[in-house]
Amino acid sequence: MTAHRVLVVDDEPQIQRFLKPSLGAAGYEVIAAVNGSQALKAAATQAPDIILLDLGLPDMDGKDVIAELRTWSKVPIVVLSARDREAEKIAALDLGADDYVNKPFGIGELMARLRTALRHATQSAGQVAQVVSGDLVIDIAAHSVTRSGTPIKLTPKEFELLAILARNAERVVTHRQILTSVWGPAHTEDLQYLRVFIGQLRQKLKRKPDDVELIQTEAGIGYRLVP
Repeated sequence: MTAHRVLVVDDEPQIQRFLKPSLGAAGYEVIAAVNGSQALKAAATQAPDIILLDLGLPDMDGKDVIAELRTWSKVPIVVLSARDREAEKIAALDLGADDYVNKPFGIGELMARLRTALRHATQSAGQVAQVVSGDLVIDIAAHSVTRSGTPIKLTPKEFELLAILARNAERVVTHRQILTSVWGPAHTEDLQYLRVFIGQLRQKLKRKPDDVELIQTEAGIGYRLVP
């Protein structure tokens, strides 16, 4: 099987020195870039399968790199950054990043995020039709949700909300992305409305009160469906 090619965009030499052997040992082919201009050129000419992107670059903000890439590429982007403010994370995700990892980071978590982003890209290429978690089946194509074959009754908006999370399973979907997709641009600030619907959805998906939450909260940012 051909190794996945990862473009690492970071101007810190120690990060590059650490990541190249770690990613290589995990089976990735590594391309390095130390600024935004190099990153955009490498993305255009070397066809990476995934990009690991620092936001604090010497020539441009990493968010500008994301915005430029998303005008012509769907390559998965995982942000790797010391910026831990919610606003920075939300902006990166809203621009089209697939996930983020805070510095300092654990290599195990980073590898898991890369695998998830690559898996999601593969699913998206064929459009996710169904998500299964134990005996719970979310069938987007059939517009149904069942547990052990028994239908779970959802309102149209509840299903639409669940469907956007299921299509992006294991990825963070921001409040703005959800509200715009499900209720329209006029409702991007209706966070309390969204919380009510998420609460209703969680109640309906649970078999018993102590079940693990399938819909996880990313505080201040959005939600993630983790089957």
